[in-house]
Amino acid sequence: MIKKILKYTKNLILLCLGLVGIYLFNLFFMKPYSIDHFLGKELVLDLVDSPEAMTYIGVFDRFNWLTRHNSNFSIPKKDDRENSIKQYEQVIRTLYKYDDSSLSQVQRNTKKIALFDAENNLKQVKEFPHHDYPLNQIGGIHLNTIEFLSNMHPIRNESEAEDFIKRANLIKKVYEGVLADLEEQASAGIFPPEFVYDHVIDQLSEFISYDYNEHPLYTQFLRKVKELNVGEEKEKIFEDQIKKAIDESVTPGFKILKDFMMRTKQYANKNHGIWSQPNGDEYYKLRIRSYTTTDYSPEEIHQMGLKEVNRISSRMREILTELGYDKNKTVGELMNELNEDPQFLYEDTPNRKEIVVSDYTEMMHEAINVMTDYFHTMPKSEVIVKAVPEYSEQTAAGGYYQPPALDGSRPGVFYANLYDIKQTPKYSMRTLTYHEATPGHHHQIAHSLENEELTLYRRFGYGTSAFSEGWALYAERLSLEVGLAENPYDELGILQAEILRAVRLVVDTGMHYKRWTREEAMEYMKANTGMSDTEVRVEIERYIVWPGQALSYKVGMIKMLELRQKAMDELGDDFNIKDFHSAVLDHGNPPLFIVEEMVDNMIANFKN
Repeated sequence: MIKKILKYTKNLILLCLGLVGIYLFNLFFMKPYSIDHFLGKELVLDLVDSPEAMTYIGVFDRFNWLTRHNSNFSIPKKDDRENSIKQYEQVIRTLYKYDDSSLSQVQRNTKKIALFDAENNLKQVKEFPHHDYPLNQIGGIHLNTIEFLSNMHPIRNESEAEDFIKRANLIKKVYEGVLADLEEQASAGIFPPEFVYDHVIDQLSEFISYDYNEHPLYTQFLRKVKELNVGEEKEKIFEDQIKKAIDESVTPGFKILKDFMMRTKQYANKNHGIWSQPNGDEYYKLRIRSYTTTDYSPEEIHQMGLKEVNRISSRMREILTELGYDKNKTVGELMNELNEDPQFLYEDTPNRKEIVVSDYTEMMHEAINVMTDYFHTMPKSEVIVKAVPEYSEQTAAGGYYQPPALDGSRPGVFYANLYDIKQTPKYSMRTLTYHEATPGHHHQIAHSLENEELTLYRRFGYGTSAFSEGWALYAERLSLEVGLAENPYDELGILQAEILRAVRLVVDTGMHYKRWTREEAMEYMKANTGMSDTEVRVEIERYIVWPGQALSYKVGMIKMLELRQKAMDELGDDFNIKDFHSAVLDHGNPPLFIVEEMVDNMIANFKN
């Protein structure tokens, strides 16, 4: 839910006029619609359908008296799928009505992007409506709801505290809607693998058994309320209200989901790859197209991964040999030994997390200072480092990024998973910093959010991990190239992160196309990366419930490096790294085929 709501802009303050006002304004004063106006209108319609998106944006909170979004949740409805199909079909029909000869070059690219996105989405909704797993261990609705209320819902005054309570009281209804979708999925014969059941049941059981002082909704809510200084009497009222909401809505909602999982666990999929689901091979091809924005086949990507694993491991072998490590051991074995070496691990002290967060922050600020020489502009939005919340750290990835609010009320956040000491060897910290913060996700996402030259749709209407994750992995390589990892151990950390992404090409296609088991994939990853057992398990289980997404990193990076080399070869001394980065970053979050076109335009402009 949360990851699908990055569609927003300041310009949508027109919402204050009401949706009808926007529609009439476009109808009478911008008729006939330009393609930008049409896609902007569709974006507004999507936005007002999502109270979570409006809260996430932040800028609309000042108009909550009109929109009431902060006291509402999106509740799944029976006709959601039918409505989605109609909407995508209408969008596609309208887009094809725009004659390319009447469009600017930018608008023609916009049309390509919008059609690519809508046609992929329509195919998924029509042919594969139940192939995802709404309840999973890393991004299930049960985790997203808690994270949204704990981290996204603002409590800056009494009214927003009251809205929090109203939202908490809606959780049971939300999960009842989710249950209906789960029942349809079960009727279609689609069930997640058994390990997903085990993880989710444990997570739900933990939430259900929490006493108030352990429950994140209770603790986070009261902490924020105390900061309002509303007085003891009002604090007590709020405390009673959140307790009642937990007892009558939140916990019953979790029980609804747990009952379903317990009841259907006997039908858990005995296999791990999406191939084992109805028409799973075709679904996987669609996921590859959507996530990588290419037409590569699973076999092509598998072979690409094998080649990259070999190249990167050879360079790692060179460094390890220079450092005096045993030549007779594999790279994976040696990296695993490094993971166990006390000199690279933090001591397990009560304040360990605070120390690690401080060290990450220092690395991040160093990167920001250095990177000013490689970009025409740097993001205005601040980025901070936080530890992954305890309620999700056992199953969450090693790190992830949360974008800032448009109005500056919330900075970008780089979340680091500090659950397992061995998950944070010191030599791997720089690459995670560069990937999640600067020059990676924060730099790219904040740059797009702050780019007012982009149209509404190009700014917020489409996004692909082939671009965003490809850029973040490119950012790791760039950081190495500019001297931010001069210590050979830090280079090993960057290469270990890169080989992980290459391994992903192998294991994702291995499980979902070549029918590997989870254990076979874990064994391959362990042998080639030297990652800890905890990291390997979490990563492999993530790919199983998120088919194809892990392919986007390395595919995107390879394309960006290919385009940079092409620009360097053709421009020679005229090549400017700042101009190349602008060509890549100044157009929102486009498919790779648009990135290639923009770099080609940059090259042509220099030659003319």
